[in-house]
Amino acid sequence: MPARSDIVFSVLSRKLARLAPLDAADLAALSSLPFQIEAAPRFRQLIREGDTPDRCCLLLKGFAARHKVATDGARQIVSFHIPGDLLDIQHLLLAQADHSVEAITAAKVAWIPKTQLLRLAWQRTMIGRALWRDCLIDASIFREWVLNVGRRDAKARIAHMLCEFAVRCDAAGVGNRENFELPMTQTQIADATGLTAVHVNRTLKALDEDGAILRVRNHFVIQDWGRLCRIGGFDAAYLHAAA
Repeated sequence: MPARSDIVFSVLSRKLARLAPLDAADLAALSSLPFQIEAAPRFRQLIREGDTPDRCCLLLKGFAARHKVATDGARQIVSFHIPGDLLDIQHLLLAQADHSVEAITAAKVAWIPKTQLLRLAWQRTMIGRALWRDCLIDASIFREWVLNVGRRDAKARIAHMLCEFAVRCDAAGVGNRENFELPMTQTQIADATGLTAVHVNRTLKALDEDGAILRVRNHFVIQDWGRLCRIGGFDAAYLHAAA
């Protein structure tokens, strides 16, 4: 069984190596980072709005969602996260959390002191570039989600979300874009797409009837990738081939 440090190093180095070319010295520096591993049950709040974090959270296993809550209690999910994601990379330079992150499945995370990660970002050029690029890709995803919720119809919103999730999992090596388990509930999909859970259920049935997908509970088979992309208006360019 791999050592705990090997698991953290493998996940983090795989992620950052997709974002910038890392040499042996970069990898050695990453392997020296201190960390604390924690098992997080489903619905655990990993980051709370208003917190002043002194650690960055690396998602090792499971899935998470970033969200904001309106004054009336309504929640808007603004991104889903997969293994390999640094869930609060912006806290390297921002002192206070302006959103929350919740585990949507049982998860395992590694907490890395932000002072140590920031030190590497300044000292190792390619590590800094990878972290900076990760922030920029996050921003690109957020822009696409604004378009998705603001200007696409219900079927396109959900088709686009499914395409993004499939492509990101495939790129991260944690899933297959044609055949995967969707970890989100219909309520969580509703919170991400600005719909109701009932509308989400009807829309998933419509995508099934269109022949774009085949689903059994949370198991999805994308039967016609081209059709699903056309329905969702999905173009993976905004993921910049490394998300």
